[in-house]
Amino acid sequence: MAEASLPANDKYQLITRNLQEVIGDERLRKILSERDLRVYWGTATTGRPHIGYFVPMTKIADFLHAGCEVTILFADLHAFLDNMKAPWELLGHRTAYYEHIIKSMLKSIGVPLEKLRFVRGTDFQLSREYTLDVYRLSSVVTEHDAKKAGAEVVKQVSSPFLSGLLYPGLQALDEEYLKVDAQFGGVDQRKIFTFAEENLPSLGYAKRIHLMNPMVPGLSGEKMSASIEDSKIDLLDTPEQIKKKLKKAFCEPGNIENNGVLAFCKSVIFPLLKDESLVLPRSAEYGGPMTFNNYAQLEEGFLKQEVHPGDLKNGVGIYLNRLLDPIRKEFEPDNMQQIILNAYPPPVPIQQKKKKPSGQKGQRPATTNVSELAQNIDEHLTIENGASSKPTAGNEKLHSTINQNDKV
Repeated sequence: MAEASLPANDKYQLITRNLQEVIGDERLRKILSERDLRVYWGTATTGRPHIGYFVPMTKIADFLHAGCEVTILFADLHAFLDNMKAPWELLGHRTAYYEHIIKSMLKSIGVPLEKLRFVRGTDFQLSREYTLDVYRLSSVVTEHDAKKAGAEVVKQVSSPFLSGLLYPGLQALDEEYLKVDAQFGGVDQRKIFTFAEENLPSLGYAKRIHLMNPMVPGLSGEKMSASIEDSKIDLLDTPEQIKKKLKKAFCEPGNIENNGVLAFCKSVIFPLLKDESLVLPRSAEYGGPMTFNNYAQLEEGFLKQEVHPGDLKNGVGIYLNRLLDPIRKEFEPDNMQQIILNAYPPPVPIQQKKKKPSGQKGQRPATTNVSELAQNIDEHLTIENGASSKPTAGNEKLHSTINQNDKV
């Protein structure tokens, strides 16, 4: 899939297409004039991925076409650190689901998996060297700067846990330990990216390039989020569910701002169509199907109200189902359904608390069991036969938390 013969400027155009911002543009151009770029994209394994994830998947396809060496990081430890969005006992299951669903998405848009490197955060983040660098970084970063860096990404609460303050530092260190030139992410990651630029040099590590795609509006016109049900379409939603959600989506005639349906066309559909045209079905009574060769034509037609929101939604629904059909099919078998259930079990009904007998003292609230995490750290810090520990290819203890049903 890589186009090694592409001129450096053509590679640059592919890499930066549809991005909102690039930090380190001169460094990017210099590297491309000498060799292919090494880039990574990371995702914390928290809520269920939605169609908004096709935006980074589409850019990953661009990176591969440009000859980049691409790493995908399943940031499992980050998911736990972010206000325990992924409870420790579910962490392995969530990561297994993410691995399956992300790979399925990539296959659905024609990305060859053999061209990619897949890594879990706990494959290297519990090593001796990485742990020492976390301590080194914590000695030069203030609480204010750590909190500010994670403000757009880490869940904000009135009494934040220390874990959330560690989050930006770990993401910065990942750039060094994954041995990449660039990190790719949404523009909501900008504060963490600038944090990395400012602080990695203090440890003797080089600044990295940062590539940022715009945040695609959700169906309600706001940010698409796994935690806001009405804002997103799940990757396993049925065609009927998709039709219902699209029907309710914000798509005001002539309004091209905060329009999630149009944004999906720009960031996903047209880049994947390549040389094909987008065809919107329309009854003969209103002039028949409409054809658009590029996004600019579609946006202009919608702005002039030549394209009806209903026709746009119907066309996007058809194309979206074409993308999701192979993903839904892959998750039909019982063992794949079990992976979903393990990762996102039904919520346990909240039982009403019984009144304590008079004079009985309250018990200490249960805390998160992190004994397994402690064992993992101890295992990584152990030096056997005089050899220093190195980042391993896998973390057996963490991975053992994945039920056998998670494997296919």
